Amino acid sequence: MADSDRDVDPAPSVCPFCGVGCGIRYDQSSGDARGWKGPVNTRAEVCPKGAAAWDVVDHPDRLTTPLVREGGELVETTWEEAFDRVEREFTEIVSADGPDALSLFASSNCTNEENYVFQKIARLLGTNNVDNCARLCHSSTVAAMHERLGAGAMTNSLDDLGEADAFLVVGANPVENHPVIFRSYLLPALREGTTLIVVDPRETPTARAADRHLAVRPGYDIPLLNAMAATIVSEGRDDGEFCDERVAGVDAFEAFAGGVDVEESAALAGVGSQDLRDAARAYAEADRAAIVTGMGLSQHRCGTANVHALLNLALLTGNVGRRGSGVNPLRGQNNVQGASDVGALPDMLPGSRPVTDGPARAELAGEWGIDAAELPEAPGLTEVEATHAFGESVRGAFVLGENPAVTEPNANRVADALDELDCLVVQDLFVTETAEHADVVLPGSAWAERGGTVTNTDRQVLRMRPNVAPPGDARRDLDVLCEIGSRLTGSPDAFAYDDPAAVFEELTRVTPPYAGMSYDGIGTGSQRWPFPEGAEGGTAVLHESTYANGERRAQLRVVEHVDPVDAVGDDDLVLTTGRVVEHFNSGALTRRSDRLTRMAGPQRLQIHPDDAEARGIAEGDRVIVESERGSVRVGVEVTPAVGRGRVFATFHTAEPLVNTLTGDALDPVAKIPEYKHSAVRVRVDSDFESQ
Repeated sequence: MADSDRDVDPAPSVCPFCGVGCGIRYDQSSGDARGWKGPVNTRAEVCPKGAAAWDVVDHPDRLTTPLVREGGELVETTWEEAFDRVEREFTEIVSADGPDALSLFASSNCTNEENYVFQKIARLLGTNNVDNCARLCHSSTVAAMHERLGAGAMTNSLDDLGEADAFLVVGANPVENHPVIFRSYLLPALREGTTLIVVDPRETPTARAADRHLAVRPGYDIPLLNAMAATIVSEGRDDGEFCDERVAGVDAFEAFAGGVDVEESAALAGVGSQDLRDAARAYAEADRAAIVTGMGLSQHRCGTANVHALLNLALLTGNVGRRGSGVNPLRGQNNVQGASDVGALPDMLPGSRPVTDGPARAELAGEWGIDAAELPEAPGLTEVEATHAFGESVRGAFVLGENPAVTEPNANRVADALDELDCLVVQDLFVTETAEHADVVLPGSAWAERGGTVTNTDRQVLRMRPNVAPPGDARRDLDVLCEIGSRLTGSPDAFAYDDPAAVFEELTRVTPPYAGMSYDGIGTGSQRWPFPEGAEGGTAVLHESTYANGERRAQLRVVEHVDPVDAVGDDDLVLTTGRVVEHFNSGALTRRSDRLTRMAGPQRLQIHPDDAEARGIAEGDRVIVESERGSVRVGVEVTPAVGRGRVFATFHTAEPLVNTLTGDALDPVAKIPEYKHSAVRVRVDSDFESQ
């Protein structure tokens, strides 16, 4: 329920959780969040997380005043003292070691305007060390799609996906992770006869709805996808006309595909060769086939290569540039797409233009009223690279609305690294696991307390509106960031924005896909990028006549398998991770909702009955799970859904902290960690049994 001392305006806003972009607002009759008929959830439906979104707004543990560390403890202070501390300590670091001694962690859970201002702070300071948590979920997808097609985003709209005759869902579980997308956009098509093919190591709720489920061995997507491509080529199921007109490198790829042993590849991927061939045929024979993908494909050391192999299927079959087709990554947080679009990346300026692009830097410098030579041109550190450098080349960090102590891999190392910083600033709603390491903690603003825009998974820019003022002495995030930017850069005019609309107006001038959009024009609807002049709502389908990079042809890519980093011994199982419908990311918000916690129940490690029996493990036991990086204790669920030789756990809890077990080896292109394949040993927790 809303606090009695805060006036509530039930203005239409956007859910703070996944990238669907459902419209929600405060419901005066119930005191909860409720859906409204927004651009995406057109029937006003919301998932359990959306319905519970108000639980954190009035949570008694909300931060309402700044904290600073004194004598090893976090104590309350004034805003002036907190700002002075940030300014003093960051200025000292820059003076001593240069601007690259700072690293800024932007937030995919904050607005476009907040992220734009945040990356502006970094660049005016002279560093490109700014990144957001897209690095941990979709950076490999963006890298591959941007390189091949010129845009690292959904190729299609949610609306037109319903026209597909087949869905190929690879490493995604929309039934649980994007339920409104599944119920409103995919399920109606399935009921009309669209074929559903799912590639996933587990029998997820999405896989249970599938016509064909390929339970791929974790880390072996490339052999599976290459074998599907080889089947399509060898049986003449490719789209010859499309390949002639829109695809390059066909002969070389067909020669490669001719050398792929489908049976051998299927065995390596852990699936039946006939099942694989049948899935390839179902995808290729469809008049229109849409690929839907998620973190199961991207979170690998070879994540970028995985996506390249997937893109080959779409290009071979002509499933690009038309309705009901394409390659469509489902984004995690509500502004993963937007945070990257507006430049919260170490190698990209606003509009996905490389930091090495001289004309792009000159344009940005002109907007900001500085000389282009003042903007750094060398790519900065990614989020994980930065934590590796904490206490060494990186001396200070600012974490905005994220919780890397829980979400980053090899969490024990991350916790130690956070303590090595000279100054850690965290801006958030609660004293999170990351904030416990901070020197300055600034109270943040919840979804219901902010205005601005976010960009959802199918490129729709949506407006958030405040339902209530921040509690106590808390301030809105944008106001805090502008104050800090003014102090750190010594350029108060650069951060003298009257409101989010003024920031949005500026970012549209330097973010080409957003050019032509307007804050008022979005209203309670949406505008989708790219937004050419005179467009009605924006561009639904990308790459129709040329690709986003201006090229007429996209290159087929020969992709070779790369073994996972963790070697799997005789007694090892492979841990893979994911989400459940009730919780979200680190759980920093959803774990504070009593109703969601009750619905989800305690964390459980899923293990196959055969693997459980071999280790003397029974349903309900507590087990110790160990990797070379650490160990956790957790209860077990014995189920055949997870497959032999594998275990599964979510990453939403701080206890047990599953990312203690995951490795921080990085994809060489996208620098995304390999979350989906960790070698672990599992044994009964005998100490627990004896209690």
